[in-house]
Amino acid sequence: MAGIIGKKIGMTSVFSVEGKNIPCTVIEAGPCVITQVKTAETDGYDAIQLGFGDKKEKNTTKAEFGHFQKAGTDPKRKVVEFTEVEGDYKLGDTITVDVIQEEGWVDITGVTKGKGFQGVVKRYNFRGVGDATHGQHNRLRAPGSLGASSYPSRVFKGMRMAGRTGGAQKTIEDLKVLKVIPESNLLVVKGSIPGAKGSFVIINQ
Repeated sequence: MAGIIGKKIGMTSVFSVEGKNIPCTVIEAGPCVITQVKTAETDGYDAIQLGFGDKKEKNTTKAEFGHFQKAGTDPKRKVVEFTEVEGDYKLGDTITVDVIQEEGWVDITGVTKGKGFQGVVKRYNFRGVGDATHGQHNRLRAPGSLGASSYPSRVFKGMRMAGRTGGAQKTIEDLKVLKVIPESNLLVVKGSIPGAKGSFVIINQ
């Protein structure tokens, strides 16, 4: 199986054999239910759709409810399609964290924390002017010049300016799997991952 859906629990740290303190993230990975099996004959490509996290029936549309009913499962909050599939999987099968290899490497995709409207110092790590002894006024965190005046008399597209920050999909590649705990459906990876506590993430091997 190419991957699995999970939920970020939070961060902690573990000690290595050498005694080093390693920051890590704990993820609740699965169990996921196969809600649809796509084949090249019927859909034009091979893929498996996984569902994770229970959803209230009153918040589910009739079309969604019928879709999940075919798989013999309750409505799910998060549905993701995986195209790289190895093995024979059937509709309604359960995928657990066992598909992730311990001491292996994974790519994790999530939505970063939304920070709202931010200036250039926070958004793009601008330095700011800083030196207050040479006639500096109150422009410590300003972006500086946005372009020439007489020509081209406009701001070029792509200029790094203040604006809404975060809330974007991001993938962190090559995170080492430190531990897999099947009885608790937990996955421990080295380092940090995108998203707030309780947010959904996609784990790809």
